[in-house]
Amino acid sequence: MSVRLKLALTIFATGLLTALLVVATVVYAFQRFENETAYRRGMGFLSRVVSMYDNIFDMHEKDAAAFRAWLRALVLFEPDTELYLLDANGTVLAKTGPTPLKPGTRVALAPVRESIERMDASFVMGDDPERMDAGAVIVAKPVRRAEARGRSADAGYLYLVLHTQQLPGGRWDVLRSSFARPALGAVLAVVALTTLLAVLIIAAVTKPLRRLTEAVSTLSQGGLAEGLAVASGSPLPAPTKDEFGQLTSAFEMLLDICRRQWNALRRTDHFRREGVSNLSHDLRSPLTATVACLETLDGRWTSEPERAEDRRLVEIALRNTRNAARMVQSLGDLAKLDEPEFGLRTEAVDAGELLDDIAVRFAERAARQCVRLRTATPSGDGAGPRAELDVELFERAVANLVDNALKFCPRGSTVTLAAEARDGRVAVSVADDGPGIPAADLPLLFDRFYQSRPTVAPATGEGGRGLGLAIVKRIAELHGGDVAVESTLGRGTRVVLTLPAAAGPRHEEPPRA
Repeated sequence: MSVRLKLALTIFATGLLTALLVVATVVYAFQRFENETAYRRGMGFLSRVVSMYDNIFDMHEKDAAAFRAWLRALVLFEPDTELYLLDANGTVLAKTGPTPLKPGTRVALAPVRESIERMDASFVMGDDPERMDAGAVIVAKPVRRAEARGRSADAGYLYLVLHTQQLPGGRWDVLRSSFARPALGAVLAVVALTTLLAVLIIAAVTKPLRRLTEAVSTLSQGGLAEGLAVASGSPLPAPTKDEFGQLTSAFEMLLDICRRQWNALRRTDHFRREGVSNLSHDLRSPLTATVACLETLDGRWTSEPERAEDRRLVEIALRNTRNAARMVQSLGDLAKLDEPEFGLRTEAVDAGELLDDIAVRFAERAARQCVRLRTATPSGDGAGPRAELDVELFERAVANLVDNALKFCPRGSTVTLAAEARDGRVAVSVADDGPGIPAADLPLLFDRFYQSRPTVAPATGEGGRGLGLAIVKRIAELHGGDVAVESTLGRGTRVVLTLPAAAGPRHEEPPRA
């Protein structure tokens, strides 16, 4: 859900809740106004009756039927009003309503006294004898007997019940009648209008933020090389003086800094690769010549026993020179693989056949070291999984893995090469049962120039310089795959290359006549 929609929904919900609260407040205020108006009207009415008739109890005692008729005549034009005569204990003596009451029906005297004593009350709610509830507005006035006018004791009360207009009893009826009112419709129309205006305002205010979001998305997809500028048609909004304008300006400055640093980094990286490649190329010839000279000296002194010490020094120099030549070759290869313009020459090949070729290449060396080198035989008709591979690079990667395994496996170990199809991919593994690798070294194993196996003396060069596995990782990445290693100390190491599988076999159409 977008920020705009969230803001619009929040404003709409707030407006709707406000409208409902306003309607509830209006209904409550109107109901209170009706109660207060009815109470004032009833108070005036009873005051006039009491002031005009001072023998009300005598009239009732003289002729009860005529008294009831007189009471009904008083409220003839007030259909929602009932008038009662109460004795001093609140017992109903006479009434105007048609509903008969049980003998001895009484009303609560507390509201009666409140109506008499509190002249400033807004309204008083009391008992309605006919409806048997306390939800009616009542007005009470004391009445005395004619012969006891001078006394303070009240003989009874005139009790007026005022029925204001009530809402329907059913909730659905209340809801329906409320929504049918024009006032509520007008309130809802105002809420809808204000919500629409709020949405338009939100859209206008957040437009720069939306364009800034689109610019960040474009930058994340196209990278810094594409570049962005504040211009016509640019994803970035034009700078303004508000907060969004300041944010846009800050983002443009940050983008310019990142672009300049990125360009400088690219130039530095290009110079690095070019320098490494040139250095590797320039060092190959002298190292090759040095190796040739040392091999010549070693061959000349083979038949001279007195040159044994010299031959030992030559062998050390020759071994280190060859290691240096291999490292220079690896640096040049890695620089070449890092070139952005470097492309693969892939073809669909049988990965199992390539593993067989690599095993044959290392068979003599493995035999000299008394290490068993084998390839896992695929099941079925013997055909291995097919993968889209650059054959030269693939063989280089697997050869590096086999070379590492042979370096560190003791006599009597086994190195196994295997390839299998797995979920649309081809998993090529090189496993050995050698000494294994410490768990702390595994996450850093494919970092450049990182050397594990600290037991190997660096002077011998047998441990490599941390470039072989870095080349393996880079070759896997170029193929769209990855590389993982599993190892347990004392039980061996297994390196797995996961590469994309080849599509199904192609059926060539016969040549047209």
